[in-house]
Amino acid sequence: MTDKPKASAAQRRSAARFAAIQALYQAELSQLSASDIVREYSDFRLDGEGGRDLDVSNEDLIDPDRGFFADLVQGVAARMVDIDALINGALEKGWTTKRLETVLRSILRAGTYELMAREDVPMRVVITEYVDAAHSFFDENEPKLVNAVLDRIGKNLRAGEAGQN
Repeated sequence: MTDKPKASAAQRRSAARFAAIQALYQAELSQLSASDIVREYSDFRLDGEGGRDLDVSNEDLIDPDRGFFADLVQGVAARMVDIDALINGALEKGWTTKRLETVLRSILRAGTYELMAREDVPMRVVITEYVDAAHSFFDENEPKLVNAVLDRIGKNLRAGEAGQN
């Protein structure tokens, strides 16, 4: 069967986050602009032939929320200096974003942007989504690092929300 079940809004956002992490990684390595990356993904990766037939993960089976994807990629690019400053402040002494592996840096940047700019998404959801994404790429301590850094940033940016149980 080729018919896909209808994805929920949460599933479409999860797929958009995963695609955004990949796009941010590609943008950093290729030095392409955020708008060029969003256009390439929209034309060839999100619904085109490129990558859609690969059964790499569940995200390939779900149509990502395109607006959310574009907001994440372009938002990170537009606010990179502020995002990296927040990440640097949440990392252990002596560590900076420049020392982080590129995929890990992309995960933290997307999560930090979402904590900064997407107050419509609860802090817990943001942290959980990016920790889950980190588990897709890493087996070791990186998911714990993502959890710790985004938790520190979230408590700083969303103090009222962080105090809720």
